Amino acid sequence: MENKEQHEEAKTTEEQVKESAVETAENLSENQEEGEKNEQLKLQNELAEQKDKYIRLYSEFENFRRRTAKEKIEMTQSANEQLIRSLLPVVDDFDRAEKVFKDAKDKEIEGIFLIQNKLKKVLEQYGVKAMTVGSGSEFDSDFHEAISQVPAPDEKLKGKIVDVVEKGYMLNEKVIRFAKVVVGG
Repeated sequence: MENKEQHEEAKTTEEQVKESAVETAENLSENQEEGEKNEQLKLQNELAEQKDKYIRLYSEFENFRRRTAKEKIEMTQSANEQLIRSLLPVVDDFDRAEKVFKDAKDKEIEGIFLIQNKLKKVLEQYGVKAMTVGSGSEFDSDFHEAISQVPAPDEKLKGKIVDVVEKGYMLNEKVIRFAKVVVGG
């Protein structure tokens, strides 16, 4: 009987050892799974961080590319601004000559008008536009320069433009010469 009891006791101990081994294996398996999950989370976080960095870097590059393209366009549009400003007095001289010789019908004068039109077309091709300002227009300091103020001949002209002394010009929507005007007071 003792043998039987020892045998049962040994069986019980063996079962306990097996159960302990199974528990240890399960704990190891759980720890391994937990470690793998932690590793996966860590890798996912790193991936998300790298994606974020990539997107930010890509956005910065796109902004840089757009900014440099815009600057390049602006530079080419305004590259000839000084030359055009130097030519504006010539255009003014042609306008004065046109007023003086408006009624004349000589061939020489016709040539002057052809040259004037050609110069104006070339300037228009490069984005130069004359401002349309006339008597009675509203005074706008963004486009006009008041060189004097005279008593308004009519009540409607108070604070408005009475006369245009010199035309104003714009280059691609940018004022390159303000219109010189006389304002009614």
